[in-house]
Amino acid sequence: MKVIAINGSPKKEGNTFHALTLVGEEIKAAGIDFEIIHVGNKMIHGCIACSKCAETKDKKCSGVPNDDFNNINQQIYQADGILLGSPVYYAGIAGTMKSFLDRLFYVSGSNGNFFRHKVGAAVIAVRRTGGSSTFDCLNHYLNITEMIIATSNYWNIIHGRAPGEALQDPEGVQSMHVLGKNMAWLMKMKEATKDTIQPPEKAQKVITNFIR
Repeated sequence: MKVIAINGSPKKEGNTFHALTLVGEEIKAAGIDFEIIHVGNKMIHGCIACSKCAETKDKKCSGVPNDDFNNINQQIYQADGILLGSPVYYAGIAGTMKSFLDRLFYVSGSNGNFFRHKVGAAVIAVRRTGGSSTFDCLNHYLNITEMIIATSNYWNIIHGRAPGEALQDPEGVQSMHVLGKNMAWLMKMKEATKDTIQPPEKAQKVITNFIR
C-alpha cells in the first residue's frame, strides 16, 4: 500500500512539508509506503470548466494540456491513501493548490471517481488564524468523493511562521502523529477485509438544479 501526500505550499520544506512529514513518519512505521509530491511551486492553471475530461475519459485534463498537471495526476490515482496539505492564504487554500485540486478531483469524477473509498486526510500549516476554514475546504474534496476520512485527536492544524517553526507546536505535532497512526490503521483494516466485506454498491448520482 502507498500514501501520496500533496504539498500545496510554494515552499518545498516549509511548515506544510513538516506537517506532512510528521504524518508520514507514522505511516512508514506501519509498513506503508509514503511519498510527498510538491505541487505548490508548479505552474498550474485553474479549471476552465470545459468538461473535455468527461468526453475523452483518458484520465487527463484536456482543457489545459500544457502545464504541469498531467505530469503529476496519474501517480496520485494509483495511491491507496491521499493526504492533502496546504498553508493558509487569506483564511483559505493556497491558490496553486486550489487550482490543482479542482482539476484533480474533476478529472477523477469524470473517469469513474478514482478516489471513492480510498483513505484520505487533510493537514494545515498556519501562522495564526484561518486554519479551521482552510481545513474545512480541503475536507470538502474528500467528502464529495466518498473517501474514508482519517481523523486525529484535534483538528489537523499545526502552527508556525518560519519554516520549521511548526515543530515547536507540541499539540500540533501530536495531532499529526495521531493522524498518521489512524490513517495507517484504517488502510490496514480496509486491506484486511477486502475479501470478506463487500463495499456498498456505487450509487448513480442524482443532480438537481433549483432553477427551472
